Amino acid sequence: MVMAETAQQRELRARARKKKEGWQLLVATLAVAALLMVSLFVGEYSLFSQEDGREMFLTTRVPRTIALVLAGAAMAMSGLVMQLLTQNRFVEPTTTGTTEWAGLGLLFVMYFVPAATVLERMVGAVAFAFVGTMVFFAVIRRVSLRSSLIVPIIGIMLGAVVGAVSTFFALQVDMLQQLGIWFAGSFTSVYSGQYEVLWIVLLVLVAVVFYADRLTVAGLGEDIATNVGINYNRMLLIGTSLVAVATGVVTVVVGSLPFLGLIVPNIVSMFRGDDLRTNLPWVALLGVAVVTVCDLIGRTVISPFEMPVSVILGIVGAVVFIFLILKQARKG
Repeated sequence: MVMAETAQQRELRARARKKKEGWQLLVATLAVAALLMVSLFVGEYSLFSQEDGREMFLTTRVPRTIALVLAGAAMAMSGLVMQLLTQNRFVEPTTTGTTEWAGLGLLFVMYFVPAATVLERMVGAVAFAFVGTMVFFAVIRRVSLRSSLIVPIIGIMLGAVVGAVSTFFALQVDMLQQLGIWFAGSFTSVYSGQYEVLWIVLLVLVAVVFYADRLTVAGLGEDIATNVGINYNRMLLIGTSLVAVATGVVTVVVGSLPFLGLIVPNIVSMFRGDDLRTNLPWVALLGVAVVTVCDLIGRTVISPFEMPVSVILGIVGAVVFIFLILKQARKG
């Protein structure tokens, strides 16, 4: 009888916890929705005093806000997936060279196919991002010292090499200005007709949710994944493909969003632990919130001019990165 009561109490506690988490998630969703509403009406162009205000709202403000949602959620999820697969909290697309590879692919497509559409540029960026991510995984597999700091340092070094190649190539073909614009990481150029390819990352988010449990097991290591019947190499390939698609698409439409995939998963993990499936909605919401807040700051801090969101993200991300390093050092 006592055991039955104990089991019932556990069930009641679990239901109460789920109910509480549901309310917390609802409140967080409403808060992010409020931020997005603010984003819709912040800007130098007056929507209410101009005759074409409605047209400008639908052409620029709505696509920009949609891009904030998709890009923020996609890059935050990409960081979470990479951290799982590498078993390292300091890893994300901008600390593994994936973003630099995507930029190099975009540069190649623009040079060899000058009339390339947005979709064709995306294909080139995704292909190069996939190759770059696989190169990163191949390199760290051969590194015997797997310190939590060695892995991102290797990724940053690889990214610096690829970035140097991109800069040299851009100098030779007079495309340095375009390269700088692409890596500025700004939502200024997002408008109707130029952002729709971002909807592809919605499929990436769905795929991450679908493979959440298997990615979690793969993150425990090849031996454990194999023992429970998970094909580790296949999951590594799937995870790499999802990250490459998300990074390539965001790079083509928005540019580089540094440290976003580093900041968000770590903050969520601090408060909620490492359960991937239950953390996914929180990672997506916080990713959208961080990008939106940084974008709003960039739009207003030097108004009427606009600061690229990558600058704000870089400052915030650098502070969080240093904090995580110091926290890791204190743990020995």
